[in-house]
Amino acid sequence: MAIQRDFYLRQLIDRQWNGQVKIITGIRRCGKSFLLNVLFRDYLVKNGTPENCILSIELDQLKNLRYRNPLELAAYARGWAEANPEARHFLFVDEIQLSERVPNPALPSGASITFYDALNDLRSLPNLDVYVTGSNSKLLSNDIATEFRGRGDPIRLHPLSFAEYYAAIGGGDKQVALHDYLTYGGMPKRLEFKDDEERVAYLSNLITEIYLRDIVERNRLAHPELLERILHLLCSTIGSLTNPKRIADTLTSVSGKGGHHSPTTVQSYLTALENAFCFSKSLRYDIKGNTYLAYPAKYYCEDLGLRNAALGFRQLEEPHLMENAVYNELRRQGFSVDVGVVEERRDGKRVSREIDFVANLGNRRLYVQSAYAMPTEEKRFAENRPLELVRDDFPKIVVRNDFVGVRNDERGIRNVALTDFLLDAGAFLA
Repeated sequence: MAIQRDFYLRQLIDRQWNGQVKIITGIRRCGKSFLLNVLFRDYLVKNGTPENCILSIELDQLKNLRYRNPLELAAYARGWAEANPEARHFLFVDEIQLSERVPNPALPSGASITFYDALNDLRSLPNLDVYVTGSNSKLLSNDIATEFRGRGDPIRLHPLSFAEYYAAIGGGDKQVALHDYLTYGGMPKRLEFKDDEERVAYLSNLITEIYLRDIVERNRLAHPELLERILHLLCSTIGSLTNPKRIADTLTSVSGKGGHHSPTTVQSYLTALENAFCFSKSLRYDIKGNTYLAYPAKYYCEDLGLRNAALGFRQLEEPHLMENAVYNELRRQGFSVDVGVVEERRDGKRVSREIDFVANLGNRRLYVQSAYAMPTEEKRFAENRPLELVRDDFPKIVVRNDFVGVRNDERGIRNVALTDFLLDAGAFLA
């Protein structure tokens, strides 16, 4: 099934020949290779680029093992581009994180060559535009500024959004589609399976055979069972405040002293899960004080299908899944997302209230509440009061699943139906 990813394809089109290495990052199996080697390639060919001016090197293929050596990769690509200096060439390197660090033959004293050196060298060729994919944020996103010296241009790819998923299945009943999306998520290949058992098997295999194994091997983790337990705990408590000490204490209380691990160890495993794009962390932000609070924080799953598979498709509470879906859509739109904290005095006491999401992008800010339903005055007060306490003029939105359409209340708070928000988030976030 060919799924269009126009939101990301446009980013690649707009970045052509900008003098930087375009780096597509994201969780494994979310469609990075398809975006680059199918959708973008097709676009280039349709717009006049000859096929022989596009070189694709997939480092996870046995035939390309030699190009995991960055010196071999650079020499091969340079020779290919220089053989026809009058033509414009495009280089695609898939799974760049598999590239090896090798000794620098010019400096035998222990210096080494990495793929950053190779790509920076290739970037200097005037007739070569370079694109790579990779599925480890530590290897790519966190190092771009220093290693590429400002010459790397990252593009973060996520699993299918609800809008992409809905278009891919051809539309239909929105609530039925939403339920399916919240259950099985947006990993593109899962759409090839019509049977629920096949979907479950596919997603479960991704968790155990791809993500957990890859994270353990890549990070040389000494306790694979601890990684799995942390994964399950985070999945079962999405949207809940936590920190490494709380997680360590919880795991110890469940397994006894024999299962004790320090908060420092837990933090390193949390970092490994974040670096593999399995989870994102949302920090607490004091809105009136304009300061971040150190702990605790919230963790959200990159894909709900993977989250549900990790838990054996138990704990399918739609309010929590909805909150995670709203968070993911804000991130997909490019916003950084924090948990808002605002205080008021009530009956002589300080009362701390929470806004689910404070979303920032440049000079834009939005305050967003995720409310599955607001059937009572008490529930409406709980959701609206934190937004009312914020005195600035930035938009305030409550995303709900208990009505259809969009409406503004007398306080200027916009109430948006969940399906409308997920299908056209850009219209509400502008």
